[in-house]
Amino acid sequence: MADLVVRRAARVFGWDLDGPLAVVIRGGVIETVMAERDVAVDLPELDAGGRAVIPGFVDAHTHLAFAGDRADEFAARLAGRPYEAGGIMRTVEATRAATFEELVGETVRRAGSCVAGGTTTIEVKSGYGLDVATERRLLEVVAAAATQTDAELVPTFLGAHLAPDPSYVDLVVEEMLPACAGLAVSCDAFCDVGAMTVEQSRRVLEAGRRHGLVPRIHAEELAWTGGARLAAEVGCLSADHLVHATPEDAAALAAAGVVAVLLPATSFCLRSAYAPARMLVDAGVQIALATDCNPGTSYTTSMPFVVALACSAYGLSVDEAIRAATEGGARALGRSDIGHLRPGARADLVVLAGDHWVDIAYQPGMPQVAVVVKDGVAVR
Repeated sequence: MADLVVRRAARVFGWDLDGPLAVVIRGGVIETVMAERDVAVDLPELDAGGRAVIPGFVDAHTHLAFAGDRADEFAARLAGRPYEAGGIMRTVEATRAATFEELVGETVRRAGSCVAGGTTTIEVKSGYGLDVATERRLLEVVAAAATQTDAELVPTFLGAHLAPDPSYVDLVVEEMLPACAGLAVSCDAFCDVGAMTVEQSRRVLEAGRRHGLVPRIHAEELAWTGGARLAAEVGCLSADHLVHATPEDAAALAAAGVVAVLLPATSFCLRSAYAPARMLVDAGVQIALATDCNPGTSYTTSMPFVVALACSAYGLSVDEAIRAATEGGARALGRSDIGHLRPGARADLVVLAGDHWVDIAYQPGMPQVAVVVKDGVAVR
């Protein structure tokens, strides 16, 4: 947590002021944004050099902790074989076989790639263990990795990633959750064809809540199953994917205040349909954007890529997409202290490579990040 003044910013996201601008940070917290000419503080300085400043990205849906890859599965899909959720078991086998140190190293490496792309807060799920010992070990990996990376890692229990046998939900509720709940913030369930049913997901999420975990859900990705309605009924903080969500689902999510976490890179990699983002927005649903970084369906850590894709595939404006990738992600995590640059926020910000954030969508795939600041400290 540090003092800093970011000087000579061309513009600052969320502030309707003419540049050049300065962002004043004290104790790792945003104090104010003001005209450069009005700055009269004696603080360490970072020269933005006429570039734009945005909040650090908040990636509210990732699966960073795993071993192995499924590149051959991806190649097979390109050749015409459709994705099946059971491919997760290949990653489970590799993850169970990896050492604790190997898993920490891989998670730290991927988190570092997130930071390089401007991400300062990352939700990280377990889910590639599917037994008590490995699910707990994955959450311990996330805790260890959090001490070795510049991003904040937010742990989620996803023991309900699949239901390998009829008694598996009993194992999750009776053994996994008691063993894992103390290491997580949220409890997630993959409610979809080939994964968990609506009633299995309900049972897991309600059990997670009894252990003090915030419920969230994977819903309506591969087909419509009723997962979005369940999210509204249970009061999930977020419902993620929502490719097959209906207008009735959107109305229920909006009424319940459930954040829709949209994952366009997954649709891109699967060459599948995209979530109805505009329908959700028009229905009053708060949306977030995230990478869904995982080895099977979206092996990317790049939030700039996700923003560009959301503008192209969802028809979002650049401002809408950046807000969804920052403050939207924060809301999906139940956080009000990150994802924006208003006074009182944690000083997590990105100095972009250019003078306007429109370049993120205008120049997809081009380097967009010049400097990353976490809690007032330049970490990249």
